[in-house]
Amino acid sequence: MSNLELEPQETLCGTGQSEPGTATVELIEPRDVPLGGPRAMPVRRTLPSKERSLIGAWCFLDHYGPDDVSLSGGMRVPPHPHTGLQTVSWLFTGEIDHRDSAGHHALVRPGELNLMTAGRGINHSEYSTPGTTVLHGAQLWVALPDEARRTDPGFERYVPPAVVLADGDGTTAGEARVFLGALAGSVSPVRTHTPLLGAEILLLPGAQTAIEVDPGFEHGLLADNLPARIGGAEVPTRTLAYVGPGATLLRLANPGKATLRLLLLGGAPFDEEITMWWNFVGRGHEEIVAFRDAWQREIGAEPGGPAEDTDFFGPVVEPTGGDAALPAPELPHVRLRPRGGSRERKTR
Repeated sequence: MSNLELEPQETLCGTGQSEPGTATVELIEPRDVPLGGPRAMPVRRTLPSKERSLIGAWCFLDHYGPDDVSLSGGMRVPPHPHTGLQTVSWLFTGEIDHRDSAGHHALVRPGELNLMTAGRGINHSEYSTPGTTVLHGAQLWVALPDEARRTDPGFERYVPPAVVLADGDGTTAGEARVFLGALAGSVSPVRTHTPLLGAEILLLPGAQTAIEVDPGFEHGLLADNLPARIGGAEVPTRTLAYVGPGATLLRLANPGKATLRLLLLGGAPFDEEITMWWNFVGRGHEEIVAFRDAWQREIGAEPGGPAEDTDFFGPVVEPTGGDAALPAPELPHVRLRPRGGSRERKTR
């Protein structure tokens, strides 16, 4: 998914940490962002936020739906570029047509991981399919570490099995689908470039469970459809709960009368400084400017002839809807400043 904000803010990315041994829950409220024009599809963004830039290497989380496509217009994202990241698409309902410049064409369906590696550069388009009536899911980005961020573009698909979660007396509390990393005995075969965890969790009405997690990870849990109880904290619907490194158990409870869906993200704290602007993850002002200029020249949006590397992002994808490729917004009139890693954590 593209960040379609017309005036995207510079994001100064890094992680904050709780003290080792603590399991304090920090709540991150979503902000509404429209994707597109007058019939824009609304999304709720919790990463990046003013409270936190990353959870592990997870650097972007848009949560959308359930949307009536006849009213919202659905997802209609023309060709746009990415660098230095991986996109993770995870649907609850609906279907999305994905096409990218590395030659991959996929239908994104509920319960199936679709992971696109941008690496050194890629462009892609995303459209909800004509048969989709309700669209509901999440779009996430993972920042690539320096040694992997210039890798070749790629695409992987994985359908994780459901694993049973139990409460304290062995009664079934719900199930989990682990699409990245390992949890509750389920291991995803999909390769990641930093230690990561991604899972969808369903908890039955009134159920509770305790899940063993890596104490070296920080974690985020998004309450999708109902309020949740995480540790001793009440987490409102659509809110992201953050738990810092040091926790060995995540205690989850569903106080409601319907099945609760949670999206669990985790990872080792990402120590590198990165700059994220629009759809690019880079390492400083000059690099972001170069990415933008290359894309603008590649699509003919600015004078100056083609970029030196006319295949920087691959051939521009021909979108399903016939829309023109998205031009990059204007850069802010200030120098983009990289931050993050250990320097940002020291300020928290």
